[in-house]
Amino acid sequence: MSDKPNQYVATLDIGTSTVRCIIINDRGNHVGSSTKPVTLLYPQPGYVEIEPEHLWETVLDVIKLAIKDANIEARDITCLGISTQRCTFITWNKKTGKHYHNFITWKDLRADSLVRQHNSSYMMWGLRFGAKCLYTVTRQKRFLAASDLKAMNVQIVCRLEWVLQHVPEVRWAAQNGMAVYGMLDSWLLYRLTGGKLHVTDASCASASGLFDPFTLQYVDLLLRMYHIPASMLPHVCDSGGDHFGLTAPHLFGHPVPIRCSIADQSASLFGSCCFSEGDTKVTLGTGTFLNVNTGRQPHASISGLYPLVGWRVADELVYMAEGSSSDTATLINWLQDMGLASSPDETSKIAASVSHTDGVMFIPSFSGIQAPVNDSRAAAGFIGLKPTTRPAHLVRAVLESIAFRIAQVYQLLKQEINYPCSLVRVDGGVSSNDLILQMTADLTGSQIERADSVEMSAVGAAYLAGISAGVWKDKEEVMKLRKVDVSFMPKDKNEKAEEKLNEWTRALDRFLHWYS
Repeated sequence: MSDKPNQYVATLDIGTSTVRCIIINDRGNHVGSSTKPVTLLYPQPGYVEIEPEHLWETVLDVIKLAIKDANIEARDITCLGISTQRCTFITWNKKTGKHYHNFITWKDLRADSLVRQHNSSYMMWGLRFGAKCLYTVTRQKRFLAASDLKAMNVQIVCRLEWVLQHVPEVRWAAQNGMAVYGMLDSWLLYRLTGGKLHVTDASCASASGLFDPFTLQYVDLLLRMYHIPASMLPHVCDSGGDHFGLTAPHLFGHPVPIRCSIADQSASLFGSCCFSEGDTKVTLGTGTFLNVNTGRQPHASISGLYPLVGWRVADELVYMAEGSSSDTATLINWLQDMGLASSPDETSKIAASVSHTDGVMFIPSFSGIQAPVNDSRAAAGFIGLKPTTRPAHLVRAVLESIAFRIAQVYQLLKQEINYPCSLVRVDGGVSSNDLILQMTADLTGSQIERADSVEMSAVGAAYLAGISAGVWKDKEEVMKLRKVDVSFMPKDKNEKAEEKLNEWTRALDRFLHWYS
């Protein structure tokens, strides 16, 4: 650890639900923090947006309040790390900085017709067939991954194409080289540096659908296919280093060096100290994200595990494979909205008041079902209701469904990647629910480890920024800062856990392909 006294790292984490800033000292202690909610807008069915100026004011507020809470000043901060949700994007004029529309979030479904149109097109069929032939000849993993290429709502490509089709001002500006696009990270760096940067890091870029994680380049063929001018795209740089510049002096009263900008799930993997190949973590936030460190090799899957860049810093390049479920904290919020619980903590108490669900199963597919089922037309709902069913049974069924989805993705992980996965580290707001974590341990047969801080995206961005700025020497040093809160060991016998999962999977089959 550095010999300099009182070194502080600020970390800004923008998720789907909250904007959070934490001040961490060089001993890894949280000495100040501030959190404010993200206001999501729903202007039409399927549309999910964020108003940029309101978000900007929220970002400035949480940073200033965290600095005040830590009883320090901006000049005392050694560096700033940034972690952001992926695939939420905006377009703006590169000369004036004026945005053309609200942020279109990763949960937005306005481009669903384009997604289906592309996936059923002859061009997409040709790309998949060509990739399959190339894989047969070359055995290169990138062609195996491309043999199952398909557009997805969660990726940016179709939503950005939709903007170019439906917002004339953007289309004209893009044709004349004036419009640029960026995810939250790009826009935030642009604003924080006073308009000096238009960049993204490799981890965010790899999730966009425009960037090939195997070659680490934008794919020209896809840009032409989706009619996206290359001039709109941000430059791709490392996740950590001194290339992000300084915050504009007037924002916080003193310029603060930015030393990290990284995607939230990559930051969470780093914050969980999953530095070795095979290390695995699960983030239980707005959605569930299971990630495994695959070392220097991207994973090629045809079942829904996506190859992504974990982080890239100088000569260190780490990949991760990801499986996800879009609805997690949204389920807890729904229980509150329905009057079944008044708070997230109460959902756990209510569920624990009964020992079983009375045979009720819940399918958590408000946003469809992702890997390994991959059905965007699936419906959400309960099955197995009886006259004896009580509200506590419904609440427990919803919480159990989160564990069932983790187990599904975990099984896919073990099938495709030959790692033991005997230990899974968890983080995110929903990871504070002991019932979900114990059931996850039973269903996966793995030890589930929760750190004393569940905000690993923020912690990961702080660690990477601090290493880049010299606050900590290396990853081995930050590993010593990790503190474990509790571990959950499997209790149920494998046969009983497998029977539960099989029964839930049978229920899931009834809800597939519901919507046209």
